[in-house]
Amino acid sequence: MQFVTFPPANSQPPTGLIVTLHGWGANAEDVASLLPFFNLPNYHFVFPNAPFPYPYSPIGRAWYDLRSENMYQGLIESRQALIDWLQSLENITGVPLSRTILSGFSQGGAMTLDVGLNLPLAGLVSMSGYLHLGEVKVNQNNLPPTLIMHGTQDEVVPLLAAVKARETLESLGVAVQYQEFDMGHEISPQMLVVLRNFVENAIG
Repeated sequence: MQFVTFPPANSQPPTGLIVTLHGWGANAEDVASLLPFFNLPNYHFVFPNAPFPYPYSPIGRAWYDLRSENMYQGLIESRQALIDWLQSLENITGVPLSRTILSGFSQGGAMTLDVGLNLPLAGLVSMSGYLHLGEVKVNQNNLPPTLIMHGTQDEVVPLLAAVKARETLESLGVAVQYQEFDMGHEISPQMLVVLRNFVENAIG
């Protein structure tokens, strides 16, 4: 899986690792442009590109197809590729999964919730995300704490998707932090402040 990586600027061993998954039609560089706003200089950041081309732009990527005729096509392949890649990151960065936060926006948020609940991660962050259709399956006891954030005016992924994700995860015993913002389908500076506090509570 292709990715861009940003170790801490101070050349010290990172406090932790933050992986952020882009949305449908975006790419790693899009979310990497937000790096200064995370304001976590002691952390290593990694931004992967989704495996599939986006059908409407040569530079966009997709975790799976969202067109109605091919809905969810590619999800199984992306899920396995993402799990394998995440499990290889300690060899690349030196940071174990236990000190890794998996985060994502929109389709990337959905992938975060899809794979993250079955990995020994420090925490999960879904921004304007959703749960995939079907039953949520977990195969471990220690489920990572999860932050769900969503805009109340989101015209792409309805707020109801965030509410449903919160209720489903809480029913599984996940410690969920949930916050709504008066905004649309976007990543706002206020969101990243909440994310930063969540990361510092989860890792230090």
